[in-house]
Amino acid sequence: MAQNFRLHFNGAVAAARIRQGAARGLLLSAEHVLQKSQQVVPLDESPLMQSGTASVDEPSLTAVVSYDTPYAIKQHEDLTLRHAPGRTAKYLESPLNASRAEVAAIIAAQIRREMR
Repeated sequence: MAQNFRLHFNGAVAAARIRQGAARGLLLSAEHVLQKSQQVVPLDESPLMQSGTASVDEPSLTAVVSYDTPYAIKQHEDLTLRHAPGRTAKYLESPLNASRAEVAAIIAAQIRREMR
């Protein structure tokens, strides 16, 4: 005896939910990288550390982790500067590269969560 059934797939709804999960995953990932970078960002009187932010532009699905002081780029790029023990240049680039697998897992988990 044959069974008949209908499957209805709404691609627009699925795509919207995937984007929503991806945006949430990107924000959580950016916050994760920010937290990791806070552990190695150069300290003087902490304005650089306090200026760190994480954000997401949802339409373009772009995450940004940034530090906003006049000397943030110099502190990041100048490998000749001396820093306190455990603090380093490349305070954003290094944590991002070290967290690639975690970032991918966070984004994937949020997309899966949204598709339940």
